[in-house]
Amino acid sequence: MSANRPAAVVVLAAGEGTRMKSATPKVLHALCGRSLVGHVVAASRELDPEHLVVVVGHAREQVRAHLSEVDPGVRTAVQHEQRGTGHAVRTALEELGDSGVVLDGTVIVVCGDTPLLTGETLRRLGETHAADGNAVTVLSAEVPDATGYGRIVRDAASGAVTAIVEHKDATDAQRAIREINSGVFAFDARLLVDALGKVRTDNSQGEEYLTDVLGIVRAAGHRVGAAVAADHREILGINNRVQLAEARRLLNERLLERAMLAGVTVVDPASTFVDVSVSFEQDVTVHPGTQLLGATHVASGAEVGPHSRLTDSSVGEGAVVSFTVAEGARIGVGANVGPYAYLRPGTDLGPRSKAGAYVEMKNASVGEGTKVPHLSYVGDATIGEFTNIGAASVFVNYDGEAKHHTTVGSHCRTGSDNMFVAPVTIGDGAYTAAGSVITKDVPPGSLAVARGQQRNIEGWVARKRPGSAAAQAAAAARLESEGER
Repeated sequence: MSANRPAAVVVLAAGEGTRMKSATPKVLHALCGRSLVGHVVAASRELDPEHLVVVVGHAREQVRAHLSEVDPGVRTAVQHEQRGTGHAVRTALEELGDSGVVLDGTVIVVCGDTPLLTGETLRRLGETHAADGNAVTVLSAEVPDATGYGRIVRDAASGAVTAIVEHKDATDAQRAIREINSGVFAFDARLLVDALGKVRTDNSQGEEYLTDVLGIVRAAGHRVGAAVAADHREILGINNRVQLAEARRLLNERLLERAMLAGVTVVDPASTFVDVSVSFEQDVTVHPGTQLLGATHVASGAEVGPHSRLTDSSVGEGAVVSFTVAEGARIGVGANVGPYAYLRPGTDLGPRSKAGAYVEMKNASVGEGTKVPHLSYVGDATIGEFTNIGAASVFVNYDGEAKHHTTVGSHCRTGSDNMFVAPVTIGDGAYTAAGSVITKDVPPGSLAVARGQQRNIEGWVARKRPGSAAAQAAAAARLESEGER
């Protein structure tokens, strides 16, 4: 166990977030594959706290349900009335106390709407708190423009924090300070519990402010310090959708930079978007206009894009995927997909297989070297190795009530414009004629022909469309043919 392991991390997520103008609670708005509060919980988990408590209030059942999905080990505390940040923290500590938890050590308090905050920054906050022997340590940041933020005022000699002064209350000299309060703190647990009992509500909002704890512990002779975040953008809070978009851009840049430094070529980072759960191997190339979402993994040497969206999919080593939408698909080693392919859940493309232009697949297993080159739908099917599916083929899997399965063997050659009416099996090495509607099983090595006989009605155009361009062209062709004879 780390010596700096926090006794608890408290995440404040009870607010409504009215400026989001949304029926969705603010902390559940998502960026890069996680909710705002999900990002904060993930960063907090990196500290391995003894207890992780999220304070919920507005839409608490919805937020609780979400938390149980993303981190079942999270505890929640309900702030029935939003009576300030101090009251929210006190609610969390009372929740722990009611279950017999006696906190001893460091309590870190974070905001549920700061998705760019990293576990490394929180770890440094805890380390500074312990090393300096502080009762409270503020996570601060030096920003280019501090307008509107609370300023961190320090003692010139010791560097200790003497006050946090809000912008409206600051003197001209204090407004020149660029170090600001992030709203993230590390506290000595016992001193925090004691100080919260002394926080007053005689302010314009009638609320319990967590920042009042700083003055209370200082008055009792304890030290208050600050740890400066390495990147001031980490502390950005989200209050509206403009800020949400900016945070998404910054986080996306961070994720792409990490990928590029690990050996991934991102041709145009400005038009490439990835989720936090996406993973890459070395020597992957990501072309412009590509979105990689969910638990997508791209193996070494693969190329994805341009203009592709892959969700919860895997791309094998050396595969090429272009102009493609894939959801829950597995693309094998050396496979070739696109352009304009749609791979739906359950698609499994084997090594060196192909799903070509305007091909849609769903719940389909395609063997090694098999090609579905163009203009086809393959649904609820198993296709063996080194088979070729002709253009404009449809696997007719739905009878209006139930889905049925089609099996095509290995080394088959199916003609263009085939309909495979499931359930049906095409044996290994079989052929099917173009234009066939296959409703019965085809034995291995057979040729299946399932179409009407062609008959030509001579002179039909001249009789039925006299004087038309077609009739004139046919007459000219006839004269030319007679002249050649």
